[in-house]
Amino acid sequence: MSISVGDSVPSGTFKRKTAEGIEDISSDDLFGGKKVVFFAVPGAFTPTCSAKHLPGYVSNSAAIKDKGVDTIACMSVNDPFVMEAWGKDQGLGSEVLLLADGTGAYAKALGLELDLTGPGLGQRSQRFAMVVEDGKITHLAVEPNPGALDVSSAESVLASL
Repeated sequence: MSISVGDSVPSGTFKRKTAEGIEDISSDDLFGGKKVVFFAVPGAFTPTCSAKHLPGYVSNSAAIKDKGVDTIACMSVNDPFVMEAWGKDQGLGSEVLLLADGTGAYAKALGLELDLTGPGLGQRSQRFAMVVEDGKITHLAVEPNPGALDVSSAESVLASL
């Protein structure tokens, strides 16, 4: 069963590669006392994710933060080294925090896991976006299929803020 608007986000831990090494970021630290736009992609370096989804949030980051958002975070079921390389490939600065859900545990806790074993990608996350205010989901948009980018786009989320 997937999460819904009004639910609290589940507890969990994300990984992030920094200059000092691998850093753990708890969901409590990420969402507690903050307004966060949190979106997920099925995979770093995949076509829609790299060409449209992440770049949309980067180019709209100032407008999103002008709406009172403290953090914009992107999660993918990839390891922290892949997420770091993807950020470098995308020329990402500090606009979007890239978070690794290496085992897919957080996607599963949200009820938004996606089985892409058929095409050889394994277990992933559905493409979605949500707005979380102090740990409560106030907006949730899940794409109907992994290649779609409509309801979870930066423009759609910005319109909902």
